[in-house]
Amino acid sequence: MKYFITTAIDYTNGDPHIGHAYEKILADVIARYHRTFHGPTFFLTGVDQHGQKVQQAAQKNDLQPMEFAQMVTAKFLALWEKLGIQKDGWAETTDPRHKSAVRKVLQSLYEKGELFKAKYSGYYSVRQEQFLTDKERNSVGEFGTEWGEIIFLEEENWYFPLEKHKHWLQDYVGSHPDFVIPAFRRNELVNAIERISGDLCVSRPKERLSWGIEFPFDPDYVTYVWFDALLNYVTFAGYLSGGDSTLPDFEELWPCKAHIIGKDILVPAHGIYWPIMLHAMGFPDDQLPRLLVHGWWNVAGAKMSKSLGNVIDPDLLTDKYGADALRYYLMRDNVVGQDSDFSEERLLVRYNTDLANGLGNLVNRTINMSQRYRDGLLTSTQIHDADLKALQELARSVTQRYRDAFERFEVQNAIEVVWELVTRANSLVEQKAPWKLARQPENASLLDAVLYSLAETGRLLSVMMSPVIPHSSARILEQLQATNLCELAWGGLPSSHHLGTPSPIFPKVA
Repeated sequence: MKYFITTAIDYTNGDPHIGHAYEKILADVIARYHRTFHGPTFFLTGVDQHGQKVQQAAQKNDLQPMEFAQMVTAKFLALWEKLGIQKDGWAETTDPRHKSAVRKVLQSLYEKGELFKAKYSGYYSVRQEQFLTDKERNSVGEFGTEWGEIIFLEEENWYFPLEKHKHWLQDYVGSHPDFVIPAFRRNELVNAIERISGDLCVSRPKERLSWGIEFPFDPDYVTYVWFDALLNYVTFAGYLSGGDSTLPDFEELWPCKAHIIGKDILVPAHGIYWPIMLHAMGFPDDQLPRLLVHGWWNVAGAKMSKSLGNVIDPDLLTDKYGADALRYYLMRDNVVGQDSDFSEERLLVRYNTDLANGLGNLVNRTINMSQRYRDGLLTSTQIHDADLKALQELARSVTQRYRDAFERFEVQNAIEVVWELVTRANSLVEQKAPWKLARQPENASLLDAVLYSLAETGRLLSVMMSPVIPHSSARILEQLQATNLCELAWGGLPSSHHLGTPSPIFPKVA
């Protein structure tokens, strides 16, 4: 069985920003970790191309919706490649395979009595593409600015009986504490479930919105964008594929072990609509996904927005600092689930202090000293030295705590644990002073042991950091000539191992 991980698909009504990049990097880091230490892993991501906002954006740009969606999609794909996002599956909701599966789901729900037609009049949020009820009003009885433009609509649509499944969802969330990670995000969902009432409108009349997936039993309507988009997580995993060999084997992949989303779409879409949809479709409780909910990247405490002019462009940052530097900063300075303030100055400090002066300097001078004093030849010497023994013991402790943190999706904690070893190894260089030992023939064995310990530490560090900084880690392993020595246990470098030629991994950035 493969480890299946997905992210929320990106809506193609605007350009990618740092929030999009963070989510994809987080997913990629977790996926790379599991590929390295657990085996086959499938990472699915993609784009949501339907809906009213896409249609409106296309009209503003004098383009057809498909043309506009594909233009924006190309920007996302180019950025993911630049950031080293190693996806296994790509979802585009205009894909004929997805459309076919969505129609099958709609037909099945209709036949089960889970869809019905009714007239409704009420207030409609153009931004969120949903009807609003009194529970969405604020303390003064108004719809807040988060809903954008509000219009009054009266029309006939297809509905999904959301309230019918309310008690099931309450019981499920109550009995599955790991459904939402981290735990404090679960409280928000529990409170939202308590407020569930009425039915969910899952269609839009074509006379108002033509850009969507047509209902199989009523061609005058297209599918509500959220109902369509949420289904991508199963359709591109092979659900209802009819044996299509271009899609994965659904039974092999499902359920999703980590469905990564932002806190703003936990309620109601992914925490309420999605599990209830799966339940109504016939998925048993043990086949529901697990939601990993992350926070926002803000600027000086304020949410990024075009109107404030504080949107951060990850494409420009990658050009300036490199993909690994950006990946490292975003993973190191954010606790999954919480908000963080983005700072380019902080990114630069992290790069120069942690990567250049810390990890990069350790590896570079280890190889340099090994070449200078031993022609690059390592010797695994058994010598009783308290400092070297302490380094080995710390390495074993760090590797275990690193694994434990990743299993809990605590990426920042895992990196901090790794840096304990970076710091200790750099201190050991100063403490043992190999340049002095090289002038003392009686300490030849100690010099061998020190150089081996430093090189082996560098190997372990590169393996542990490979999910976060894959390109840089690969370069470290190449210079150590240890590309095939990726075991996370002390002693991976054999005695009489030759190191390669040193070259700065992280040149300092001014």
